[in-house]
Order: sequence, then C-alpha cells, then structure tokens
Amino acid sequence: MFVFESGNVAAAGAVKLARAKVIAAYPITPQTPLTEKLSEYVDNGTMEAEYVAVESEHSALAVCIGALSAGSRAFTATSSHGLLYMAEQLHWTAGARLPMVMCVVNRAVGAPFSIWNDHQDSISQRDAGWIQIYVADHQEILDATIKAFRLAEELCIPVMVCYDGYYLSHTYMPYEVPEQSAVDAFLPPYSYRHTLGPDNPASLNTVTLPGGRLDIHGEFAPGYMELRHSLDLEMKRAIDIYTRIDGEFAKTVGRGGSPIVQTHLCDDAEYVAVALGSMASQLKDVADTLREEGLAVGVLAVSMYRPFPGEILTAALAGRKRVIVFEKALSFGQSGALYSDLRAALYSCDTKPIMSNYILGLGGRSYKSSDFCEAIRQSVARDSACGDHMGWIGLNR
Repeated sequence: MFVFESGNVAAAGAVKLARAKVIAAYPITPQTPLTEKLSEYVDNGTMEAEYVAVESEHSALAVCIGALSAGSRAFTATSSHGLLYMAEQLHWTAGARLPMVMCVVNRAVGAPFSIWNDHQDSISQRDAGWIQIYVADHQEILDATIKAFRLAEELCIPVMVCYDGYYLSHTYMPYEVPEQSAVDAFLPPYSYRHTLGPDNPASLNTVTLPGGRLDIHGEFAPGYMELRHSLDLEMKRAIDIYTRIDGEFAKTVGRGGSPIVQTHLCDDAEYVAVALGSMASQLKDVADTLREEGLAVGVLAVSMYRPFPGEILTAALAGRKRVIVFEKALSFGQSGALYSDLRAALYSCDTKPIMSNYILGLGGRSYKSSDFCEAIRQSVARDSACGDHMGWIGLNR
C-alpha cells in the first residue's frame, strides 16, 4: 500500500508494524510528531502497547531499559539536546547489550540555541556503542526502522536510525507500507536471553573488577575490558549481519539491496561525492547535472556509519581521482568526522584518492544544488599537487 505522509509518520508506522510493546518518550522538536503519532495509535487501540509519558529524555531511555530487561520490545525517539540528555543511558544501554531501537531526528546542538537541522547530535554520540544507520528518504526511514529491530535483537546491540529534521521529518513523500503479515514473517516476537522476572531474578551490571572474578557458579566472569572487547567484536559483525537481514527483508517485503552504502553513477566515476542522510539524495541530481558537463561524477551514500564500513568504502573508492565528502557536522579542531574516518580507512590504499572535505548546513544554514556543483568543480580543478583540502559552504563573511 502506498501512502503520502511525513517522515515522522513513516517512522511511527514502522514501530507499529514492528509490534513494539513499550514506547517511552519526551517531546522535542523536530521529533515530537513521531511520538505523538505513536500515542495516537495506542490511544485509539490500533497499536497494542504501553505509552509512558515521562518528564525527560533521560527517563525515557531508563523506562526502555527496564522494559527491554523485562522482556518487552521497546522504542523511543529524540533529537538534539534530548539525545545529549540521554548520554549516560546511551552508554548504559550499549554496555548492558540491550536490543534497543531509537530514531534520532537530527537537529543542531546549542549554544547558541537552534531548532534547525544538522548532524552534530548523533555524530557526537558515535562512540557510545550504538550502531548508527543514516537514511535518505521516507521509504528508507520505514524500512530501516523495521530492519533495525531485527539487527538489534540478533546482536543484542542498540541501534540508532538517524534522519534529517525537517528535510525528512516534516516533508511529505510517497512510500510503500508493507502488510503486517509480511513484517511478522520477517521480524519474530521479541525474545531476550536474559529476561528478568520473578522466576528469573538476577543482579545485572554490578560493579565489575578490572581483572574479572568468579561468578556464583564458581566460573570465571570477564572483567570490564573483556566486555568492551566483546562489544567491539560483535558490533563489527553488524555489517555482515545487516547485509543478510536486508536480503531476507527483500525476499519477504520486496525491497532492499544496498544496506551499507548506496552508489549512483559510480561505475566509471573519477570523482565521487560522499555524504550521510538526505544530502545524498540531492547529490544524485547534482551528479546528473555535472555528467552533462562532461565530469565523471558519482555519489556514495554511507548508510551504516557505525560500525564504520572501512573495507567496503575502500573497495568502492580506491583508484578514484578525488573523493569529496560533504558533512553537516564537525569534529572541532579537526575536520568532519566522516571525512576523518574515511581518510584513515584509505590511508594504506595503494591507489588512495585525493580528498576534499566540505562543511555545510550547520544550524539549518540553507544550501542549494548549485553550491554542491560549484564545490565539486573547484575540487576537480585542484590538481594532485594541491593535495587534500577542507572548505566551508555558505559562510556569511
């Protein structure tokens, strides 16, 4: 069934199809319509779930931690300072290996105060132990959120599905909604291996000694460092597991094919533009325009940012003349975070491309397709002797 709705409604529909049983949320622009829609579903009886209205985002995630630990599929969503207010619980959820799914509707972080879009909120939490998926349109919001539940529950690692505030959250696009029976066939009922209850009491996440200790059965239990090592190894498996899950989703629902990175006109591209989120969709039109000028430009959208798919990106970008990374976030004093990660991945490549990094759109600063075109033309004009470089788009001087 095709519908014409906002990105926030697409996300809410995915959570409903996934049969989440506990939703805990606190409103924050531009996330609010997503959780409002879920409360509407619960109130009118079309969704069998408990909606918990809490006093803060920190508490929202705390409620979800309790629900997941007790054996219920849970969901929340947030933006900007709401995500930062959750920071303690973000690390706790990942360290406790709870299969949480959360939509992050990307918004700038103060000060100064801004309600507009960029990626600084989720990028700032890229090292919290959560898998991060970035989507480019409404169909991807719905599909990725459903697949995220399956991924989180197979790995016992929480997942953020990140999408651009306003550009996606409040705009309307057509997208296809799968049948409930198809989603049920793809996503089995929630089953947590460490579910707490009266018949299964336990004390989880107690103080862990540096070197480990014997458990109540007299067996050696790993220490803090071993647990972090395990989380790192398991997260790296997410690339292969998500690829398999996407294949199963395609067989059941009929859509899928590029879950980690998505490419456009990259087969013969000499210059490749790389981005997260909705910018990648806009860059496809830019590449089409520049092709008409005779520039062999392609686009690569990074859909899974954590774990970082370094080997896949190296295989896709090695041998190109230049890679141009566009970002709506900044690692202050360094560069864009995606650029840094990608540059490190390509470091040992024998045919490493020259790289450019452009920062744009911070705090909702507008940008046009012509801005992308001009930045790519400037990058192409820089010969290899100029080396890597960083620039800004849209600064008012």
